[in-house]
Amino acid sequence: MREPYYITTAISYPNGRPHIGHAYEAIAADVIARNRKAEGYDVRFQTGTDEHGLKMMQKARELGTTPAELATEMSGYFRDMCDALNVGYDVFIRTTEERHHAATQELWRRMEAKGDLYLDRYEGWYSVRDEAYYDESELVTGEDGTKLSPQGTPVEWTVEESWFFRLSKYQDKLLELYASGDFIRPESRRNEIARFVEGGLRDLSISRTSFDWGVKVPGSDNHVMYVWVDALTNYLTGLGFPEEGGDYARYWPAALHLIGKDIVRFHTVYWPAFLMSADLPLPRQVFGHGFLLNRGQKESKSLGNVTDPIALADAFGVDTLRYFFLREVAFGQDGSWSAEAIVTRCNAELANSFGNLAQRSLSMIFKNMGGELKAGLEVSEADAALFSAVSEGIAAMRKSFDELDFSTGLEAWMRAVFACNQYVDEQAPWALRKSDPARMEAVLMTLFRVVRDLAIALRPVVPQSIDRLLDQMGVASEARDYDVLAQTDWFETLAASGFVVDKPQGVFPRLELPEEPAKDPAA
Repeated sequence: MREPYYITTAISYPNGRPHIGHAYEAIAADVIARNRKAEGYDVRFQTGTDEHGLKMMQKARELGTTPAELATEMSGYFRDMCDALNVGYDVFIRTTEERHHAATQELWRRMEAKGDLYLDRYEGWYSVRDEAYYDESELVTGEDGTKLSPQGTPVEWTVEESWFFRLSKYQDKLLELYASGDFIRPESRRNEIARFVEGGLRDLSISRTSFDWGVKVPGSDNHVMYVWVDALTNYLTGLGFPEEGGDYARYWPAALHLIGKDIVRFHTVYWPAFLMSADLPLPRQVFGHGFLLNRGQKESKSLGNVTDPIALADAFGVDTLRYFFLREVAFGQDGSWSAEAIVTRCNAELANSFGNLAQRSLSMIFKNMGGELKAGLEVSEADAALFSAVSEGIAAMRKSFDELDFSTGLEAWMRAVFACNQYVDEQAPWALRKSDPARMEAVLMTLFRVVRDLAIALRPVVPQSIDRLLDQMGVASEARDYDVLAQTDWFETLAASGFVVDKPQGVFPRLELPEEPAKDPAA
């Protein structure tokens, strides 16, 4: 039986349309999920929208609609984004679903049964935009003298009756968790969170009475749950919790929560503490990725640089965008994008290097061999060296992808592509056609083999383009995962089947800079 692997994104807060950061996280999670499937895992991939809280109420009031209507409309945009970017989620969760209310209320009851909840009065600083409480010591002073959160968002003094969670009780257990392994990645995030917890944890206010758009506290008419208790529970809801058989039994605990660095505290302090209180297993890892900056600047409506990810994909191509995001940015760190960078990177690597390699190889087979594949040809020392270089490059790529180091993995893949192009230049099959036709055929068959292997290795990143290429190469749709890379007789079987290479169609066209950048239509 295949090993289960449950990956989630953060669920997006839909008080506005998706931006480039949402697309970046969704694409990265999809590549991880596809890579794990290619490695043979039984993958479960969940994303969705976090639809409760004061921000949604305020936005709905501003637009003259209801929170429920706003949530439904905006959630649709996030689903559309995932579909447009070929993000193959298994579950798209919405926190307004009845099943989610049931799961969250059950988690509450278990924490209450543990003696970890009590009713008191909350007085302190709260950021509506962050949906977060902050200690006085964490605040910064704005240019106009106002108090701001560490993220620079406005805070307001809040006084109301609230249920509290005994977060302070779990301080030592959390520090043990951080020290025990790789629960938090990358290391910089782990160090940051450990320092925060070492500074002392205060009990956490986890209900509100000042609004009613949320999950009701069990047994209470006027309390709704703090949005982070609600939101974090989505990872259980999508598996059928509180039922503990079926998908929950198979996939929980999650292998990976993939989130932005700005919400690491909620996922690595509050979430494991809630689960410890409810006597539920903890996720194996939380990875806090960096921000994707627009020419070095964080996108914001005030700067007028908010990018519509679907329009960006329309301008450059879905697979091109997916490749660029993972190749350009060291995963876990902040990175920057621009139209010029996309064109430069993807023309050099996808179009000119790999795309041209595949196109030239298949074209020469079509023109010089009538598209026929021939097995049993003599393998020279140069051929064997190329097979070895490609195999080593793919192995290095797979190892880096397993460690979520995508840019390094794709660099290893590109080294293998460069080795292939150097081989073409050195062997010059166009010259061999006249001087040594048998050797030309051996060279072209060698190229056919390595192009197939390189394509399969890259498929999790650019699946649509690679499938179009593999279709032209006669590779069966069920023979495109990594296990086939170890097969030694696939080429002989394909050649014996009578498959003939037809005139190839390029799958990575050269890009041109668009006249206008892709802007968010709602910005």
